[in-house]
Amino acid sequence: MSKKIRVVVVDDSALVRSLLSEIINRQHDMECIGTANDPLVAREMIRELNPDVITLDVEMPRMDGIDFLGRLMRLRPMPVVMISTLTEQGAEVTLRALELGAVDFVAKPRVGVTSGLNDLAGQIVDKIRVAAVAQVRRAPARDHSANAAASSHASTPAAGLLGRLSTEKVIFIGASTGGTEAIKEILVHMPADSPAIVITQHMPAGFTTSFAARLNGLCQITVKEAVNGERILPGHAYIAPGGRQFHISRSGANYVAVVDDSPPVNRHKPSVEVLFKSAAAMVGRNAYGVMLTGMGNDGAAAMREMKDAGSYNYVQDEASCIVFGMPREAIAHGAADEVLPLNQIAPALVARLRSHSDKVMHRI
Repeated sequence: MSKKIRVVVVDDSALVRSLLSEIINRQHDMECIGTANDPLVAREMIRELNPDVITLDVEMPRMDGIDFLGRLMRLRPMPVVMISTLTEQGAEVTLRALELGAVDFVAKPRVGVTSGLNDLAGQIVDKIRVAAVAQVRRAPARDHSANAAASSHASTPAAGLLGRLSTEKVIFIGASTGGTEAIKEILVHMPADSPAIVITQHMPAGFTTSFAARLNGLCQITVKEAVNGERILPGHAYIAPGGRQFHISRSGANYVAVVDDSPPVNRHKPSVEVLFKSAAAMVGRNAYGVMLTGMGNDGAAAMREMKDAGSYNYVQDEASCIVFGMPREAIAHGAADEVLPLNQIAPALVARLRSHSDKVMHRI
């Protein structure tokens, strides 16, 4: 019998601690080895028990979850699944936690906690399983991620992509676990005259508005949540709204966003498969595909359809992925033209676009 995933639950609510313990202990492959009502108790418990994964609340006495997470990821990095209340402020805090190195999060219900957490039991244990195999990295001694992103954004050359080329091309990005930081790494390096970028990141409703706003403050391009029926424009990135499906269509010579309430695909809503299928059908050889870190196989088959339709595809390599699931599947489907470390994808994409731009200029 394989070794069980050993979990410590950190939450100031006795009810939540009890419910999460029960949910975890019902699984054949995991066990709750301890619970803590605040981070200082948790710190000692982690030292003594050496868990595989911890679940962490945000609002707790003596030290809030974000401060604790920042210290933990600097001193003893380990897989963390955040438990966040679904509010606008909660979304901001959750995104900060992902920035600091949390593997994933679960949106904790504000009312009906018992029934709500039990309804989320499958999602909770799935995310614990993913966290247990994730590649966790030590955070820097002092976190300057936002400043670093802004600095790299400022140093990225703003010119060089032909406007005409930018209107023809569309960049498609798919990501899941670990994807919020991976997407940021791509977007902060895209110049202001970049082709349009359309993105599906697996996220529930209530988080993508904040995610887009955070990125918009760091990037030269405009980053926003996609709205049904709007034109897809160069110099813009459009993020699939959480809990909705997103793909692109055509209206005459223009690409337009389609956001709807169609069913989950590959258990996901939004689904990378849905977005990438529209790339193959609507954009063809004018598409670029980018598959980033994530669990499962969502989008892999559709990325092969993109390649067959003439797109050029980049896939994140295993060493730089938090979870090498979706990229592995894309490679297995023969969908990748290049497999690159995360920090090389944007430069390679920009260089290829500029090369095409130069060819167009020479023909004029």
